[in-house]
Amino acid sequence: MSENQGGGGLKGFYLVFGALALVGLGVVGYAIGTRFSGRAVTTPVALEGSGDVQRLMEMAVPLYRGNPDAPVSIVVFGDYLCSHCATFSLRIRPLVEAAFVDTGQARLIFYDFPLNPATGSFLAARAARCAGDQNHFWEYHDLLYRNQLTWGAERDKISILEKYAEDLGLRGEEFRACLNSDRHAQEVSANRELAHVLGIGGTPSVLVGRAGGMSRRLSNYSFESIKEAVEAVLGAGSGEQG
Repeated sequence: MSENQGGGGLKGFYLVFGALALVGLGVVGYAIGTRFSGRAVTTPVALEGSGDVQRLMEMAVPLYRGNPDAPVSIVVFGDYLCSHCATFSLRIRPLVEAAFVDTGQARLIFYDFPLNPATGSFLAARAARCAGDQNHFWEYHDLLYRNQLTWGAERDKISILEKYAEDLGLRGEEFRACLNSDRHAQEVSANRELAHVLGIGGTPSVLVGRAGGMSRRLSNYSFESIKEAVEAVLGAGSGEQG
């Protein structure tokens, strides 16, 4: 499901992730997602101005872990049906968080990139954000990856996604109303379109840079590569201050 693995092909790729991209979860979502129609949106929705990177960065709402004032940004584009993304989230991300996020040196920023939306990855991305409405995004995010082979093979994905919310103790009626609507469809669609416009062709894709400045796409998603990139940014910052 990952197409090209984490880094392929854009080793020298740079991207500015400025303040516009770092708006909070849900700011854009309410513009489209308050109509609980009883029909879950499972594929991307049309976006106004979708070819404009600046506009997409305003619409593409990421999720965060860590200090908003951290000097380094670690940006991840991921797909919930990508096996390499599961490896990153369940094995590599805890190492990255312990070393850099929990220590205040870096902030982790996650963008949805459902490569093949009709397979269920778009719906799963919306479900995780519905859990985020109840402050359980990251728990649901990890639950999806831990059970990737199970829910990925289910024909009735709505029921199993609702079951996962129940397992986490979420308010069931609120979660079901969110999932069975168009809520968060715009953010997930914008995240996906942003990845396409930036030329990101595989998942997980990891970019590291100074917060609010240039971010470079890494050639792979290993802890060693991320550690090297973060330490390089921190070292460059120390040199500037000195």
